[in-house]
Formats: sequence, C-alpha cells, structure tokens
Amino acid sequence: MKSKLLSRILRLALPLLLFASLTAGAAELPKESRVPGGIALVPVPGDPSNSLAPTVIFNTHRVAVVRRDDQWIAVVGIPLAEKPGELKLKVSTPSGTTEVPFRITDKSYRTQHLTIKNQRQVDPNPDDLKRISTETQRSDAALSKFTATDAPTLQLISPVEGVRSDSYGSRRVFNGQPRNPHSGMDIAAPKGTPIRAPAAGVVVEAGDFFFNGNTLYIDHGDGLVTMYCHLDSIKVKLGDRLERGDLIGTVGATGRVTGPHLHWGVALNRAMIDPALFIGMK
Repeated sequence: MKSKLLSRILRLALPLLLFASLTAGAAELPKESRVPGGIALVPVPGDPSNSLAPTVIFNTHRVAVVRRDDQWIAVVGIPLAEKPGELKLKVSTPSGTTEVPFRITDKSYRTQHLTIKNQRQVDPNPDDLKRISTETQRSDAALSKFTATDAPTLQLISPVEGVRSDSYGSRRVFNGQPRNPHSGMDIAAPKGTPIRAPAAGVVVEAGDFFFNGNTLYIDHGDGLVTMYCHLDSIKVKLGDRLERGDLIGTVGATGRVTGPHLHWGVALNRAMIDPALFIGMK
C-alpha cells in the first residue's frame, strides 16, 4: 500500500519537477521600449530545448539572450544615437547564421541648461584632455564587458534612496555650451547617503575621473554593466564580488556636478540605457 502511494506521489510530482527545471534560473526581463535609449525584446531562432542559447550580435556587441515560453529572446540595448527605423541582429546557431530585423521609433528628450562653477569642467585644458582620453578608454573597456552566465540578471533594485530625476536622454547645455546627452539617471540625496549594489556582480573599474569624480563600475554578466559617478567615497575595490544590496559607496559631489547626487548609468551590450526600465518605473 505504501509503495503504491509513493508511486502515485512521484507520478504527480514529476511534471512539477520538470516544469521547475525548465523555469529555474529564468531571468526577470526589463521593460521593453523600442526607442533610442530603450530596450527591444526580440524573438530569435534557436532550439528552446537546447540549453545553449544562440549567439546574438548587435552593432558589433554581443547581446543577452534568455529563454521564454519555448523560444529564445534577445534583450537588446538601443543606443541613444540610433536613428528610427529598421535595425538588424546577427544570430548564430548550430544551423548557421541569419539576420533578424526589428524596428524602433523616435523619442524626443528635453534640453537641460546647467551652470557649472568650475569653468575647466566645461573647457578642459590640454593636460585635462589627455587625462580625459585615458579615462574614456578605461570607461569604455568596463562598459563593453560581456561575461556569459547561466542565468542573466536583468532586473535591478535602485542603488540609493532619493529623488529620481527623468533627466536620462536630455540634451545638456553647460554654461551655454551644448554637450553630449545625459546617459544615466540622477538620484538626488544628501552627501554620505549609502549606495548599494542593485544586483550581484564584480567590480571591474574604479577611480577618480575628471568629469565623473569618484566612479565605480560593476559587471553583472551577459553585457549588463552599471556605473556610479560623483561618489563621496568608494567602499569596494577591483575584483570584489558583490551580492545585491552590498554597500559600494556613498553619495557625493565630486567631478562635474551642481550638487550632491548619484549619477547611475546602465549599459546593455554597451548601449547606455534608461535605468528606469530595469526598476519598473516605465
């Protein structure tokens, strides 16, 4: 009698265990917004029963791919500079390589006029420009990382409590001079406010940068890299492995700023994306 009961329990449990094995580790997806600075969730070819995801390339950078509802989904970061229209992914599977098109629409971002007290932060001198060039290379190397994982992390928590601005994508004018669009989220908070890791990851770059002040970069895997600028203090070092919620630094006003705040940047396949899409704000 006991053996029959056990057999029946196992028959009922096996489908649930199979379902759990297929969905275990499934990544939470960010919100889709097919505009410059947004994210496209694009179905791509590939055998969903195969644990090996297809390789997807966009603008020479590898793209995160997750399995959803018996199909593979490419989670594509769209650069702010992309023009509206049709874009293409290069998808490689054991069967070969193909192109998958998708379309994006336009989005208008506002213009911000800001006054900076230190004019060198607007018009750097020749020595400053050499420093900026070196720091730009360091930053690009960190933001371009793609560390493959079994379960991509694509949902984040806000790294700091504070007033979040909607300044992402805004065209910025410093002391009357146009500069590059704002590629992150500004979160205003008092100096010394703790900043915490929005997801597990590894510290891949840190230091004092000319424009960004005390700056930190975290690689979360699968092309998702976050950056933290204008910190008062950095509480971690290169190579540190972090868990979600770990203390990484404190809010400050270093670099080119108008007051204490955190500039939080999120890169996906090297494109700087609106961080709000990762924390359920849009």
